[in-house]
Amino acid sequence: MSELPFAATTPVSVARVGLKARDAESLAAYYRRVVGLQELSRADGAITLGAGSRPLLVLEPDASAKPDDPRSAGLFHTAFLLPSRADLGRWINHAISDKIAIEGASDHLVSEALYLTDPEGNGIEIYADRRPQDWKWNGDKIAMATERLNIPAVVGEVPAGDAGWQGAPENSIVGHVHLRVGRPEEAEAWWNQEFGFDTVARYGGQAVFLSSGHYHHHIGANAWQSAGAGRRDPSRSGLAWVEMRSNNVTGEATREDPWGTVIRTVPGKA
Repeated sequence: MSELPFAATTPVSVARVGLKARDAESLAAYYRRVVGLQELSRADGAITLGAGSRPLLVLEPDASAKPDDPRSAGLFHTAFLLPSRADLGRWINHAISDKIAIEGASDHLVSEALYLTDPEGNGIEIYADRRPQDWKWNGDKIAMATERLNIPAVVGEVPAGDAGWQGAPENSIVGHVHLRVGRPEEAEAWWNQEFGFDTVARYGGQAVFLSSGHYHHHIGANAWQSAGAGRRDPSRSGLAWVEMRSNNVTGEATREDPWGTVIRTVPGKA
């Protein structure tokens, strides 16, 4: 069995993401078919999906919600981290055979990733990390880039005669969440102060990447489409909340970032 990814072993990590869904049933079907999540439970209309017994995504139905606005603060993407490069290769084969629309495929030096968008406009990243000992640090900043993904090399990690993609494997997690914000420097200050996150990379004044425990990033925040955005409109679909797991707290807490995005904290180890 694969090990739990490094991203989940840090003092603070991402636990779950909640989405407000205009059509929760259709969205759940998409995440089951495309991402390979399993339905774990239902409560008060909300559908919880995950990998193995680990909940990762909660869909909260609101048929009256207005569509998400990509120019507003909110979700850029939820990044589902697979335990191994071979798992990413299996997912690529699954995407090819099921004709899943891919919007991007990148080698970020620290990770290899593919990008897509769900039917309600929520961004998704499917990725696998390179070994942490192979990441390049320059002091307290990490080297990341966006280069062409060598898809044949990733697919080549799948052993001959392999059973192929069987859904998101056990120990798949939400490795990071990338947010749309109005001002990345304000997001940086908030995550530094509220969670003690380290700033590990900046892309000019347009994006910032932050983490706990020397991970490449648990949170990304960019203003590529949302520069100057104010508080989120709670009547829109899209991101409902992000839940962080922390070794540093003994009770649950809920707070809002400067754009009204709800960030929950729960105690305990992954």
